[in-house]
Amino acid sequence: MKRRTFIKTTSISGMACALPPFIMLPFTTDYTTDELMGKADVDLFGEGINLRKEAYESFLEMKKAAYADGYDIKIVSSFRDFYRQEAIWERKYIQYTEDDGMAPLDAIDKIIEYSTIPGTSRHHWGTDIDIIDGYPKSSGDVLVAEKFEAGGPYEGLKLWLDENSEKFGFYLVYNNDPRRRGFKYEPWHYSYAPISIPMLAAYRRLNVLRLLEKEEFLGTEYFTTGFIKTYVEDNILDINPKLL
Repeated sequence: MKRRTFIKTTSISGMACALPPFIMLPFTTDYTTDELMGKADVDLFGEGINLRKEAYESFLEMKKAAYADGYDIKIVSSFRDFYRQEAIWERKYIQYTEDDGMAPLDAIDKIIEYSTIPGTSRHHWGTDIDIIDGYPKSSGDVLVAEKFEAGGPYEGLKLWLDENSEKFGFYLVYNNDPRRRGFKYEPWHYSYAPISIPMLAAYRRLNVLRLLEKEEFLGTEYFTTGFIKTYVEDNILDINPKLL
């Protein structure tokens, strides 16, 4: 899928007032801004699982069912707070700009092929998981789309998830719909919909531009109004429609 480069060089501070807040939606939860941005302490459950209680319990049920069918669901990543995401972002930013010699705008565009801007990640919510099958042997990076396709070590688990994950409330987030924009296809990333849907509704009420312009992690000076607006539309909202 060909991605569009949409970062411009206009200053964020000079255009901040031009971006309206998200569409107003019914506010039915009490999620705080810090909670939605991964800056709050939240109750997480399960050693090595780290999900909100209801998501944790549903994950255990799904894991048990998969195990009975010959698959061992292993979590590679679940909850990540703002500061962990900030470290990931800055590590990649330094790698691309200093080690690889990329221009800052190109580096940011490269980062957001798979990684979120700190404060905008679904992994901040305690509802989302990156998973693999623990049985097959696999070398190198395990979160590679080809490993979930025909002939890959996680092909069987992916087929099982296609048939069963939604029964437990877990939905693929970034599917392989060729019309979808934003983050590339992630066959390993699932979200617990009963909680993540209302959290996304609450998140859409935030003015992300205003919040990010207060941050000082590497690259923020290149976040323009146009960039953030398109990032929200493409990377946050152009997801599996069942999760909206």
